[in-house]
Amino acid sequence: MTTQLAFDLPAPASLRREDFFVSPANALALAVIDGGAAGWPLGKMLLLGPAGSGKTHLAHVWARAAGAEILAAAALGQADIDARARGPLVLEDAQGVAGDARAEAALFHLHNRLAERRLPLLITATAPPRDWGLALPDLASRMQGTAVTRLDPPDDALLSAVLVKLFADRQIAVAPALIPWLVARMDRSLAAARDLVAALDAASLARGGPVTRALAQRLLAPDAMPGDAPPGDTLDSA
Repeated sequence: MTTQLAFDLPAPASLRREDFFVSPANALALAVIDGGAAGWPLGKMLLLGPAGSGKTHLAHVWARAAGAEILAAAALGQADIDARARGPLVLEDAQGVAGDARAEAALFHLHNRLAERRLPLLITATAPPRDWGLALPDLASRMQGTAVTRLDPPDDALLSAVLVKLFADRQIAVAPALIPWLVARMDRSLAAARDLVAALDAASLARGGPVTRALAQRLLAPDAMPGDAPPGDTLDSA
């Protein structure tokens, strides 16, 4: 008896502009980013969206086009602010500075130096600045005065397109009917889509079989029995 070895190699996420799927959930934010910082009030923009809505992808699209550096807000407390303020900048997950006096002060000075040098700043966050809990009043006023564009949670069309792309990236052939079946049952985020496809890939490799609806059912609803499927819905058929 032979044992199949399964190698769960991570599939790198592609953050290119051509891999950003457009839907009503993100079209307006994409237009703002594609338009460039010249159209942003005071040369800065706050990109808001829930976790897994595509903020990082869109931030990388702008950074590549603008020649910008990308900096995590969590690293601000240890960053050389003057060095970071010498070119266009993306600051990711800015709400993470709240409650850290050193990080808040660093963001305040970084914001001011970029403004003085007329360098664009793209900020990403999951919530508006009024909800961050900032302790530094001057920073709060500057963040609240930043123009905002939003990413809504992904709709069915976007989730479907992302799932198809993720399966294709891993060279996994699935029945077309599996995609809407997954969309109706998965957590509604792009991060959840990536995790689900990775889990299905690993499970199919471990069992030495294809990705089917039965396999997806075991992952998404492990306590469900095959008989729980709707009438006429054969779990192994997709």
